[in-house]
Amino acid sequence: PAIRDPLWSRGLGDVYKRQLRYIIWMNKIKKNDHFYLIDGSGYIFRAYYALPPLYRKSDGLPTGAVNGFCNMLYKLIEDTDKKISPTHLAVIFDSARKTFRNDIYKEYKANRGDPPEDLIPQFKIIKDAVKAFGIPSIELSGYEADDIIATYASLAENKKWSVSIVSSDKDLMQIVSNQVKLIDTMKNKTIGPNEVLEKFGVGPKNVIDVQALAGDSSDNVPGAPGIGIKTAAQLINEFQSIENLLEEYE
Repeated sequence: PAIRDPLWSRGLGDVYKRQLRYIIWMNKIKKNDHFYLIDGSGYIFRAYYALPPLYRKSDGLPTGAVNGFCNMLYKLIEDTDKKISPTHLAVIFDSARKTFRNDIYKEYKANRGDPPEDLIPQFKIIKDAVKAFGIPSIELSGYEADDIIATYASLAENKKWSVSIVSSDKDLMQIVSNQVKLIDTMKNKTIGPNEVLEKFGVGPKNVIDVQALAGDSSDNVPGAPGIGIKTAAQLINEFQSIENLLEEYE
């Protein structure tokens, strides 16, 4: 069975309404403020695989991912200051391998191995480095970075604030809107509702239906047998939702 779970479900909204102060001061936010939410976990693995291994001479501590991550973060800050000047910025991380989704479906991401051994000691250093930049480093036990990002984005959108999410994670396309954009720095591409429609064949609000039908092999989530993205999009465009589809065929 496919897993259908909105990223901001399971009470996360209530949690982060209380914890939002770690990123912003609510009474200081103005109408035209612009939030930048960075997928820190995605940045870590990009940095690790993009650069050759690097070690500290004194004790052999691996530092290649730390170096790459910091360079990427610095470049992003420098570029956004020149082009956009975001008013609020935070880096969001996965907290651990196991999340609430593993309680729903035990095989979730079971196809993924452990992180490389020389990357593991760099996680904490990278999170400390983010704080050294003067940027909030956010994570929550039992949740993935995209859960937290989606929650913040949803709360900000409800307040009519602009949000840019720096990530190449396609799961986040389900929350794209006229106010919430996805920025893929690997492809130097900004993703809005039209780009989501081009990729999935449906608008952002129906991405979750299409993915539920088609499944997601990268997360080890099975879909309906014989149905891929194209067929799933055709079915959702015809019936508007999985619920309607199931009612029609019951």
